[in-house]
Amino acid sequence: MHIQIQCCGIVLMLVLFYFYMRQKRISLDTQRAFLGVFWATFICIIMDILSIGVIQYRHVFTEPVAKFVAKTYLVTLLGVAFSALSYMCVDIYTKKECYRKQMGVYLLMTLAGIAGIYAVPLYYQYTNDGADVKYTYGPSVYVTYGMALLFFVRILYLLRKEKDKINSRRREAVYLWLFVWVAASQVQFMYTDILIVAFAGAIGIMVLYLKLENPETNLDRSTGLFNSGAFYQYTRQLFAKDQDFSIFAIIFENTAYQHVSLDKRAFIRMQIVEYLLRIEDAYSFKNAEDEYLIVFPNMETAKKRVEDIQRRFASGWGEYNGDTVKPCWLYLPHANIVNQAEILLYLIRYIRHDEKTFTENRFHCVEKDSVDKIHREREVVQLILDAMENDRIEVFYQPIFSTSERSITSAEALVRIRDRDGKIVPPGVFIDTAEKSGMILKLGAVVFEKVCRFITKYPLERFGMQYIEINLSVIQCGYEHLAQDYIDIMERYKIDPKYINLEITESASTNAKKTLLNNMEDLISYGVRFSLDDFGTGQSNLNYIVDMPVNIVKFDRSMTNAYFENGKAKHVMEAAIHMIHGMNLEIVSEGIETKEQYETMEDLGISHIQGYYFSKPLPEDEFIRFLEDSLRQNRDVG
Repeated sequence: MHIQIQCCGIVLMLVLFYFYMRQKRISLDTQRAFLGVFWATFICIIMDILSIGVIQYRHVFTEPVAKFVAKTYLVTLLGVAFSALSYMCVDIYTKKECYRKQMGVYLLMTLAGIAGIYAVPLYYQYTNDGADVKYTYGPSVYVTYGMALLFFVRILYLLRKEKDKINSRRREAVYLWLFVWVAASQVQFMYTDILIVAFAGAIGIMVLYLKLENPETNLDRSTGLFNSGAFYQYTRQLFAKDQDFSIFAIIFENTAYQHVSLDKRAFIRMQIVEYLLRIEDAYSFKNAEDEYLIVFPNMETAKKRVEDIQRRFASGWGEYNGDTVKPCWLYLPHANIVNQAEILLYLIRYIRHDEKTFTENRFHCVEKDSVDKIHREREVVQLILDAMENDRIEVFYQPIFSTSERSITSAEALVRIRDRDGKIVPPGVFIDTAEKSGMILKLGAVVFEKVCRFITKYPLERFGMQYIEINLSVIQCGYEHLAQDYIDIMERYKIDPKYINLEITESASTNAKKTLLNNMEDLISYGVRFSLDDFGTGQSNLNYIVDMPVNIVKFDRSMTNAYFENGKAKHVMEAAIHMIHGMNLEIVSEGIETKEQYETMEDLGISHIQGYYFSKPLPEDEFIRFLEDSLRQNRDVG
């Protein structure tokens, strides 16, 4: 019996242990479980070598001692199988109570297996000349491999049944590990003088290390801080343990280094990183290029350290502490106001990108009301996704009356969503969320496609209609491929572009203006017209009308109401009407609800009227009936 292969396994594991220990590590349960597997495998290889030696010199150590050592080696094989199952269960049973309960069951099975190994006989197979032991066999070996097989089958079962709970990389690594074990067992079964099962354990450890457990994969290479992946794993573990912890985010906005010359910034950034690495009782993470997160497992420590960090930044940086860096601070004293690592990251991202967060103060403390807002937003996001998946996005149409033609000549398409109970969800509930989450692009495309389908189904000219107006959000206006996407949809439905009028807003024209103008140029060349929506809100300025190639200007309802309530607004609106007419543009007045308002707007020369005076927004079928009734009334009057 030779031990060269086992010695190679020992060397391999010592090398891996050296590299593992020299890396900075974060305190993770998965790493502790990995160390359990490591030491179980290491002891197994040691016992394999020791059992070979004791059996070889059994005449010196006596037969009972030789068999006891050989059986102990078999016990360590069972220990490796148990530690492998324990390693798997860390991801599955994140709650400590569930983990301990489950592992208690497996431990009892292991102890029963150990008792069986020591209780039953073990035999030797000798070489042909009877001078040397070839391998061991018998009931003790069968108990070992039977229990190990039982554990491995359990591991395979969990890998399939609980795959959604297990880290995908860990699942892949364990599959590779099991493959190495099975392959080694088959080789040793076929060639009994090749003892490689224990060495296969060392290869399995190397697979786990390279694939998943290398501490370096949790580090950001440029700073030496832990990375965002490590942040996710660590906070996930804290949530699983129901541990109250705090997070302090340091956010370096564009203005943070405005008082630091360009040639000093790299040096100061490294100074800051070195300071963060020295913070006691906490882990520091680089979550993004401009965002560092510090996690404090102890809330009392967090409060003190947060004040220390702010004082350190106030004292200055650079060679003589003469350079001031002013980041924004985001403090979560109770990070467990949420219950998942994913929601925590979403919360940080949401709050830091909310334009109101740092408008008045560079320090923002996150409390429960912020989380409630996030939960409501996530519910709305799910509502939108569910509505798109189940075709519950609807388009309502509000008629627009032409004062010159005395009839309905156009309509504005307005998006609506139905919930699972069939109730209409007003746009005020979901539009802002759709824009913040980026879902407005897909939602807008769905609405545009439904309008094109409507025009194909009900030819507009049959009802005296000239076009349908469709709103574009700020996000859509800044989308580089908007024009091509909409042209593709129109071509798919063979829509004449003259039936389409897209509405942009004043705020949209100030953001990503170059992209917007490029989109408008392409769509106008194709035959689409544009309106400037909500004129009279926000930063009203006639320069927008001059800059934007629009055909129609829409007065917002608030501007229409102000005309009847405010003397100054009346003069402003009359002057605006005069200038817009001078540019040969049409005007739509929104929010008209009474006959008096309608007649006043008509006297002012407003060419189109929109509002409840004629109709509220209507579903597709009701809108068609409305148009048919309007045509019938016009014929009767004629």
